[in-house]
Amino acid sequence: MVTPNVIPILLAGGSGKRLWPLSRKSYPKQFSKLVGDKTLFQNSANRLISSDVIEFAPHITLTNADFRFIIGEQLQEIGIDPGPILIEPESKNTAAAILAASIFARSKDEDAVLLVAPSDHVIPETRDFHEAILVGLSHVQSGKMVTFGIKPTHPETGYGYLELAKDTLDATGTSDLVNFVEKPDLKHAEQMLAAGNFLWNAGIFLFCAQDMINAFEKCAPETLDWVSQAVDHASPDLGFLRLSAEHWSMLEDISIDYAIMEKAKNLVTVPYTSKWSDLGGWDAVWSESNPDQSGNVTSETAYAIECVNSLLRSETSSQLIVGIGLDNILAIAMHDAVLVIHKDRAQDVKKAVELLKTKDFDQAEIFPKNHRPWGWFESLALGDCFQVKRICVKPGSALSLQSHTHRSEHWIVVEGTAKVTIDKEVKLVTEGESVYVPLGAKHRMENPGKLPMVIIEVQIGTYLGEDDIIRYEDVYARK
Repeated sequence: MVTPNVIPILLAGGSGKRLWPLSRKSYPKQFSKLVGDKTLFQNSANRLISSDVIEFAPHITLTNADFRFIIGEQLQEIGIDPGPILIEPESKNTAAAILAASIFARSKDEDAVLLVAPSDHVIPETRDFHEAILVGLSHVQSGKMVTFGIKPTHPETGYGYLELAKDTLDATGTSDLVNFVEKPDLKHAEQMLAAGNFLWNAGIFLFCAQDMINAFEKCAPETLDWVSQAVDHASPDLGFLRLSAEHWSMLEDISIDYAIMEKAKNLVTVPYTSKWSDLGGWDAVWSESNPDQSGNVTSETAYAIECVNSLLRSETSSQLIVGIGLDNILAIAMHDAVLVIHKDRAQDVKKAVELLKTKDFDQAEIFPKNHRPWGWFESLALGDCFQVKRICVKPGSALSLQSHTHRSEHWIVVEGTAKVTIDKEVKLVTEGESVYVPLGAKHRMENPGKLPMVIIEVQIGTYLGEDDIIRYEDVYARK
């Protein structure tokens, strides 16, 4: 039997609650370098390229409009062609996303085989993972849909579980899937660990695209109809494919487990016994970061004095964090928010997010560094009628030609050279020089150089919101 290429489907959304304050709704954890020198998303993409074990086709990524340029940039940084990127108009959970990927892939290849994987997991043993996929592929070619289960090492209450049939189907321990189990309490988790036929649910699936479409036709035909129309009416957008918002809005917010997997009768589970983590909390980050002899993990600008089993992490090079006499404490400092929590309460971080949302604090969901297709900006100081920003523009990139109704701006170039347009005047502004942009003037800044360009922007006005922008020209087709 010929082994087909497998199409990796990367799911790159997320709510950013469990690893707050580093992870937020506007910049979830997969785009950060939590463990190692690459982001979780980059490691996930690298893990799904061809090896001597298995052949992969180019990735298909499902994400939203806010993350599309981040994804393209992070893939290019590691030398991977971004491949098709499907833009979800709004989050509708995993069922709609996986079905959209299946319909899209099936339109290109009627025999397409898909591997759906979250983009925020840690799976360091790539070869072992590929071998597990190869095992799963043998069952897919026999008409099965495959889930991957992780052998539990302790009674974890933060994961869902897979209940397996007692009889195995092959030498690796693949079994028919009997039941999905929700995140349990400690007593139930201990019982499942003792029983021996339960695995953690990794949320990774392998299947023929047509089999998944058939499953939706049987179990969720209305979802199939709306997603099919969303794909059929999708529109190209600067190299991305934007699914139809009109049809996507009609979809139910539901996971693939609830919509399909719990109802399907052709599911098998391949056990994965090598190291795996979904980094579902700061305690998992501590565990995956090689604690020292005292059990401590510290970042470059963090120091532990007489501490044990603690994580001290500063995300800003200019901000020091020092712990004294701490035991099982997780402390994460960013310049706009600090989290201090006992390790045993790591799953309660989302309570902090919910509290801040009720108080209307931006820190609940907004990452301090706002990423844009041309670079990024961050707010350094904010008053009633002024704001100071640091803006970084990538080489060769430009902001839109725009104007503001409620504010003027003063730009000071601190790194590189800016090409500045103010109404009909165009000029170069170099390091140490500044320029004034009057209220209402049409203006744009560009980076004509080969290195990043950084400016300090001072805004003065009665309203300083990001929506006070009238765009006249924009290479990124924003409105």
